[in-house]
Amino acid sequence: MTEKVVVAGVGMIPFKKPGQSEPYTVMGAQAVRLALADAAVGYESIQQAYASYIFGDSTCGQRVLYDIGMTGIPVVNVHNNCASGSSALFLANQAIASGRVDIVLAFGFEQMNPGALGGLYNDRPAPLDPFLQECASVVPEGVPMALRLFGAAGLEHMRRFGTPLETFAKIRAKASRHAMNNPMAVFRKEVTAEEVMADQMMWPGVMTRLMACPPTCGAAAVVLCSESYARKHRLDASVWIAGQAIATDGPETFRSGDLRHVAGYGMSRAAANKVYEEAGIGAEDIDVLELHDCFAQNELLSYEALGLCPEGGAQKFVDAADNTYGGKYVVNPSGGLLSKGHPIGATGLAQATELVQQLRGRADQRQVDGARIALQHNVGIGGAAVVTMYRKD
Repeated sequence: MTEKVVVAGVGMIPFKKPGQSEPYTVMGAQAVRLALADAAVGYESIQQAYASYIFGDSTCGQRVLYDIGMTGIPVVNVHNNCASGSSALFLANQAIASGRVDIVLAFGFEQMNPGALGGLYNDRPAPLDPFLQECASVVPEGVPMALRLFGAAGLEHMRRFGTPLETFAKIRAKASRHAMNNPMAVFRKEVTAEEVMADQMMWPGVMTRLMACPPTCGAAAVVLCSESYARKHRLDASVWIAGQAIATDGPETFRSGDLRHVAGYGMSRAAANKVYEEAGIGAEDIDVLELHDCFAQNELLSYEALGLCPEGGAQKFVDAADNTYGGKYVVNPSGGLLSKGHPIGATGLAQATELVQQLRGRADQRQVDGARIALQHNVGIGGAAVVTMYRKD
């Protein structure tokens, strides 16, 4: 890895509830065109493309791009659960950093159905079965699949450190305040912590409905290129990738008895530590973050996994408002998955779009003053955790 990789262009479309969006072919193409326009390059310049989605047949990525151009470039479809978008970005980054290519497109899209997530193939072993078995003893009947995993992880934190349910409600309320200034978000209405607590209990004492992100449709795209290519073609090279790592589950996931690990705590921590080492920058230097808040419980766990606060210190971190404007960090200025929405294949690339705009100083009312270092965290159970650090020259 010798080539410096810059983010030349980003683009995303407003996220929408299932049934209210265009087909994935239209959404994906719109996001790609926005990223190309932002980079000031034509599609004919792109040398490789990585497409991210999980709800769709094979070669959906090609189907999207064929409406933009048929240049014969390699197109790779990436399916890594909720970390698919960042996994596509990771592959694009590697391709450029290795010197193999100069300019690459990573894009993601999702056309989702309403309701809780579930498996598609019931005639074969499910990849998440070991995770569900690990937390089965604490989960009541009737709890949806994803909620079982993240709820169990949150419950583990509550039991270990005495974290009250109200702390998760405060995280959800913070997300809504941030989303009020994001025209791309699905939910832009402010909710209070009291309203979150009073909402329907999905798991009594562990999670209310508002603590879970909504199924969402949308698309986002990123154009990466080498610094030398950007200089040669006079592209914006102000934002670059200072470090990136992808990790999968370690043995602690099924051996430690710590249910935080079924939600990716261990692999998130491992990926973050690799990035801090690669970039030579610690968590204390970060200005703004987009992290994977599919549930308010996972945002809290991620504070500690990423080193934003000590283990067991998340309640104090939230109570001190160190996760919002005026505090130590601004976490999820977009409103995060909880308010912006979670179109799975697009999520990681939408996070990248938000952070690049923050570092460019173009985030409008969401702008974090003086932001120069940003961190992105995207996790998929089963498992993959991708952490990316961006810097502004």
